[in-house]
Formats: sequence, C-alpha cells, structure tokens
Amino acid sequence: MARKKQPTALADSLQFERFPARESLIALGMALVYLIWVWLAVGLRSDHLVFTGLCLGLYFLHPLSRKLVLALFFFVIYWVIYDSMRVYPNHLFNPVHIAEPYNLEKALFGFTWNGQVVTPNEYFAQNTHPVLDVLSGFFYLSWVPVPLAFAVWLYFKDKRTLLDFSLAFLLTNIFGFILYYLYPAAPPWYVELYGFQENFSIPGNEAGLANFDQIMGVQLFHGMYARNANVFAAIPSLHSAYPLITLYFAVKKRLKLASWMFLIILAGIWFSAVYSRHHYIIDVLLGALCAVATIIVFEKIILKSRINSWLDKYARIIT
Repeated sequence: MARKKQPTALADSLQFERFPARESLIALGMALVYLIWVWLAVGLRSDHLVFTGLCLGLYFLHPLSRKLVLALFFFVIYWVIYDSMRVYPNHLFNPVHIAEPYNLEKALFGFTWNGQVVTPNEYFAQNTHPVLDVLSGFFYLSWVPVPLAFAVWLYFKDKRTLLDFSLAFLLTNIFGFILYYLYPAAPPWYVELYGFQENFSIPGNEAGLANFDQIMGVQLFHGMYARNANVFAAIPSLHSAYPLITLYFAVKKRLKLASWMFLIILAGIWFSAVYSRHHYIIDVLLGALCAVATIIVFEKIILKSRINSWLDKYARIIT
C-alpha cells in the first residue's frame, strides 16, 4: 500500500488559511464597496487595485498577516479618506488664501537679504546646496514609512500601544483635513510660480524637491506630487505633525534610542518642509499644534471614554 504523503511544515505555512464565511464575506464586501466607490466617485487607478489586492491577500494568506491588516486598519482608513478628498477639493468649499499666509510669514519670520525683506522660502529658493537637497529629500520621504515601520514594530511588541498610536495618527489627519477645508491655503511654491492669482487647474508641484530628483536621476517626487489629491492644503503641515505623534509615543513607551532617532527625523522634516518651499514656518507650527491637540484629546478624552475598553478588546482580537 502506498504511503500517504505528509505535507511539510513549509507547505503548511504557505497554504491559504480558511476563515469563517461571515468574516470572509465582510472583508470581500468592504473591498467591493471600496472599488465601486473609487470607480464611480474618485476615478479608478491601478494603485487602487494594488492596494485592494494587497489588503485582501494579506487578510486571507495567514492568521498572522490577517491580524496585521486588522492592526493597521486605522492607516487604511486614513488612506481612503485622503484619496477621497479628490471628490470635493477644498477650494470648492472655501476661498483659497494665497496672499494672507505669505504676508503673515513675511511679517513674523521675514528678514532682509540683498536689500529686501524675504521669507525663508524665498531665501532658500536662491540658496540651495546639493547636500541639503539630498538630505531634505530623504527626510521628506520618511513622513509615512517611519510611522508605518514604527507601527509594524509595535505590532510585535505592544499591540495596545499600536492601536493607540495608529488611532492618534488617524485623528491627527482628521483634524488636519478639517483645517484644509476650513482654511484652504496655497503653498509657498504656488506664490513663487503664479503670484497671488487663483489657478485651480494646476497639478501639484515638487518645488525644491525637484533638486533631489535631478541629483538622484529619478522622477520620484515629480510623480508623487503630480498625483497630489489637494494642492491647496498647506495649512496645517501634516508632514510636520506625523513625526511629533511618533516621537510622543516613543517617549511614552520609554524607547530612548527610537526617541532620539524620531527627534532627528522630526527636525529634518520640519527643516525640509521650509527648505523645499512646500510649507511656510507658520504651516509647520500649525502642524505641530495639530499633533499636540490630538495628543490632548487622545489622553484626556478618548482614553477616559468607552473607546478605551473597545481598544482593549480590539488588542485581544489581533493578539
């Protein structure tokens, strides 16, 4: 009699896991609703299909990858909201402020250079350095990968802190998006290219980050900003808010080495935001204030509400 071949451990680990029909249908239903939404409202792109396929693939591949997707669900919500802002741009909701932020920046942080008062952005437009171009590019690229990498690390070390961090990240974005619509604002590069005239048909622009693309021989930032969902969203600078939220949770968890690393990244991103002419200093400060407001709301309200016990239950689900 032929012996029945036993599956190897490796083969077992690569086999797709079976999940309850109800949960599987919910996951597939959410993916279908999302694709229908972007098809009808946002405009279906290839990255939508890749994003959906990746989430579903990880969900059904293995219990570990499934729990990872569930653990990072707040990041998924962030991306869906951000991408959906294309449906109703903020310049259709409120008037765009172009001259006002520029004049305030010049009044607060302007200085005399070559006989005239200039903003820091105007100074950096005429005074760049290849080293700063490369460093600012790398720092600016870290705005999502660093928080996401920290979240993945927390998944293996402290799942409850991961949920706290990712929820705070989402809340920071929600606060920022609300300000985007309450006070649409043009970035410094817009004033540099178009002055104070309104032009809502323009694509995003990589501004000073074009120097990074040129030095590195890539079209990285050009491609990123050509697909920018919201050009008139300079206030607040959420690029400046993310590293502060990340630093806060690293300090809260007493991760000394990570805290110093995140502090350096924070300083690098804040400088790069101004150096690359994507934000005024006031944008950076308001982005930091947005992060501080999130921390206060999270610590003083959310952790003292029923959401706290819900997060405890959620942490047990992904454990």
